[in-house]
Amino acid sequence: MSPLLDTLSNAVGAAHVLTHDDPGADLSAWEQDWRQRARGRALAVVRPGSTAEVAAVVRACAAAGVSIVPQGGNTGLVVGSVPDGSGTQVVLSLTRMNKVRAIDAANLTITVDAGCVLQAVQDAAEQAGFLFPLSLAAEGSCTIGGNLATNAGGTQVLRYGNARELCLGLEVVTAQGEVWHGLSGLRKDNTGYDLRDLFVGSEGTLGVITAATMKLYPLPAAQLTAWAAVPSLDAAVQLLGLAHQHLGAGLTGFEVMGQFALSLVAKHFPQQRVPLWDEHPYCVLLENSDNESEEHARAQFERLLETAFENGVVSDAVVAENLQQAHALWHIRESIPLAQAEEGLNIKHDISIPVSKIPAFCAETDALLQHEVPGVRLVNFGHLGDGNLHYNVQAPEGGDAKAFLRTMEERVNTLVFDAVARYDGSISAEHGVGSLKVDKLPGYKDPVALGLMRAVKQALDPHNTLNPGRVLSA
Repeated sequence: MSPLLDTLSNAVGAAHVLTHDDPGADLSAWEQDWRQRARGRALAVVRPGSTAEVAAVVRACAAAGVSIVPQGGNTGLVVGSVPDGSGTQVVLSLTRMNKVRAIDAANLTITVDAGCVLQAVQDAAEQAGFLFPLSLAAEGSCTIGGNLATNAGGTQVLRYGNARELCLGLEVVTAQGEVWHGLSGLRKDNTGYDLRDLFVGSEGTLGVITAATMKLYPLPAAQLTAWAAVPSLDAAVQLLGLAHQHLGAGLTGFEVMGQFALSLVAKHFPQQRVPLWDEHPYCVLLENSDNESEEHARAQFERLLETAFENGVVSDAVVAENLQQAHALWHIRESIPLAQAEEGLNIKHDISIPVSKIPAFCAETDALLQHEVPGVRLVNFGHLGDGNLHYNVQAPEGGDAKAFLRTMEERVNTLVFDAVARYDGSISAEHGVGSLKVDKLPGYKDPVALGLMRAVKQALDPHNTLNPGRVLSA
């Protein structure tokens, strides 16, 4: 065993340093990304159990000149948390650090280790009588550290904001192995630069998040879900405006789903019984969280839908009668990525566009892609309420999906990203940059902004120890 591996074993315990030389070793869970787009090879997977152990690992790797890839639940979609193929990088897995440290009811905060699974944080908050509103498809396996490292979004950004808006304080191990103790639950602290916001969204390139203090909210008295068929994306945007007017802060979810996206769920998961999809180009899923009562929430929904019908922006609608029906509707929405995977390989896009410009963007880009790739199928769905679309591209039916991905991905990405730029959008809304988009970023990010980002990276991690080749190219 090398001196570095000896040091790491002494720091975290030999049982928590995994290598390919171990009997029966299988490191694929840490070395392969969730979409199976990349498979790397690690020098070792190290699983610390405390912040002090994380700091010791970082110091040892920095002294040895070995780079570190921080990893949470490894559910990322941009190849940002797996090692390269060199066999020289250490994967730093935070999943052993999974404790809820404290809940402060009066301050409406919860402090958790970075390795806490998101669903466990939601459950702990609910058991204490509170709501932790961050919610996304991977919540059963993604971790809070990863959510913060990518500034995750999800289905309730419209009301509560991204992970950054939910975070009040962080504990971070720097690239030098020092610990920043910033787990403040303060909502006001005007004593200099906001280091918290610097580390959130940095994808493990500036420091290793080891714990966080997050906001809690009172549990709503009622949550109602409606599923509405709309005649166009323009109508969906108009419905969003009406929902803001009628529901106000109670509007906690507004998802749009294209007909083809829903057809894939109906095809691959027929037991889910997708409503209204076959005769309408788009469906919308709305959630109303009410602090008064279910009767009040239902009355609000009825007034909203009545106005929407009168204005011609809704063609048909159903309101969930109970929690089971609501969960079933949300499950349909969350099943779209799984159904798309069942259909075959595809080109994913996680983009954001000003809401007012989304209909025009889709009309123009749909036409461009159909002209470039006749028969191409567009899986368009996402968080219309905050302008985030998962604008995915499926190979023509019956075609060779692998060949399509190999020959067309670069061209399709350029078409989509150029259109995003024309409509003042971003090529990454909530998934991050990782290594998948690192070479694209200079073409779509303001050069002054890139220069500032490089200066920050150089200042905090001058030896490029933390997650090299992610977010910023070498």
